[in-house]
Amino acid sequence: MKSATTWLGKTIEFELSGCKLPIQGEVIDAGEDIIVVYGNQRYIYVPLHHIQTMHFTKSEETSTSPDVPAPDPEMDHDNISYRKVLMNARGRFSEISIGGRTLHGYITSIMNDYFIFYSPLHHSVYVSIHHLKYIIPSPSNSRPYAMEHQHFPIQPSSISLSRTLDQQLQKMAGELVILNLGYKPEQTGLLKSINDKLLEVIDAEGRARFMHTSHVQTLHLP
Repeated sequence: MKSATTWLGKTIEFELSGCKLPIQGEVIDAGEDIIVVYGNQRYIYVPLHHIQTMHFTKSEETSTSPDVPAPDPEMDHDNISYRKVLMNARGRFSEISIGGRTLHGYITSIMNDYFIFYSPLHHSVYVSIHHLKYIIPSPSNSRPYAMEHQHFPIQPSSISLSRTLDQQLQKMAGELVILNLGYKPEQTGLLKSINDKLLEVIDAEGRARFMHTSHVQTLHLP
């Protein structure tokens, strides 16, 4: 794969691992580990390691002077990087994608390899930085579901935060948890223990299920 900076000003379409639909738009910025695409009047920030395939669109092949949109004025694009994008998006209503599913809410805290995303529907969600497919920050005056600000108080988790997701999982042993947004029923239950990066989760019928921590995309409490 060529350096993403060679795509600047071009219209591309690409597929992301775990996402059903491709993303299309104009490349307006790129760093060593992130690419910024403008499509459907939205700025989409995509970690490069999730791009599976990419090609230039027919409109790009026939265009001689593409009109490239300006970068998002509310984001800092100097020496752009994945972590810097997360820092700039903190406290700003955003859409994120994890494993083909989307959440809407706010980044409230960023740790070494995960961040806390507060969603009106799921409350505090612990999201692995390695599994985030994309993030789309909205204008700073946007509100989720058109709710008034006074009807959407952000309630930080009462659980103290550890530096890494593995350490956070250790801290939450003994709690009822929902892993990966409950996509699979067996990933919801009592988090019994974590040993050598293997989680033991007891399901509703009392059966033990095991998962390697590298496959934990998200974690939240019911």
